[in-house]
Amino acid sequence: MTAVIDLSLFRGPSAFGRAYEYMMEHDAHAPGSVDRELARNMVRLCPETADYLYSSFTPLHVPYRQGTRSKLEAILSDRLTIHGTAEEKSESIVRFTREIGDRAEQDLRKIRIGGTEEEIIERGSDWCMDVARVACVICQIAGFPSRIVNLFNLAEAYSGHVIVEVYRTATWGALDSSTGVIYRRPDGRPVSVWDLMNDAELVNAHAKDPRAFYTTPGQFRAAGIANYFCWEFARYDYTVAGINDYYFSILDLSKQGWPGGLRWLHGEEKD
Repeated sequence: MTAVIDLSLFRGPSAFGRAYEYMMEHDAHAPGSVDRELARNMVRLCPETADYLYSSFTPLHVPYRQGTRSKLEAILSDRLTIHGTAEEKSESIVRFTREIGDRAEQDLRKIRIGGTEEEIIERGSDWCMDVARVACVICQIAGFPSRIVNLFNLAEAYSGHVIVEVYRTATWGALDSSTGVIYRRPDGRPVSVWDLMNDAELVNAHAKDPRAFYTTPGQFRAAGIANYFCWEFARYDYTVAGINDYYFSILDLSKQGWPGGLRWLHGEEKD
């Protein structure tokens, strides 16, 4: 039996330190939106929570009703691999989600984030949270339990990323929906975020992929897992937002290559 733990100690942005809590409090997504809710409810993956997060936290039954998200079903039917092995289906899904970024707006003042998964696909987005939601939902429609994973390199400023974890072949496996990297063991079996956090070699084995920008042991220093179920879409706010001043300052320096080095810009690390 999994030991009972107080999840309030590990839930939400505050579980990752003051700097990342501040960053997520100033998220560019609309206040009250689905993306803010998922961040607020994520549970930090750590020794105290790992057994729970990999046992009863995410149901392995997918009660999606066909016809509920017809546009996404059409994409799955027309453009993705719906037959074949679980790995072939997974590869098809992340190829599709990776391409969403190819159509993303590059003008920082014109970028829009958030919205329904259908809206994200239509407009394009390279915002990792947007793309992860699309992957999570399509995986569920395809019959795979899936969930959102926030990754944090706590040793560096602004080093957050969002991927998904998908349950297939009787185990959880990490997929980077933005870059297309599928994390696997040498024998081809899926590898979980928890295993990646605890074995740098499993991460480094995928770093040779030219798209693997976030595939570093540091990026897997900390993680928070959130459940997001596509059949519960009616309970969420899908307001679309633009980039706020806080994130504009970060992205602007990023586009310049971080002159002076990557660093906290707004005193986030101070209490």
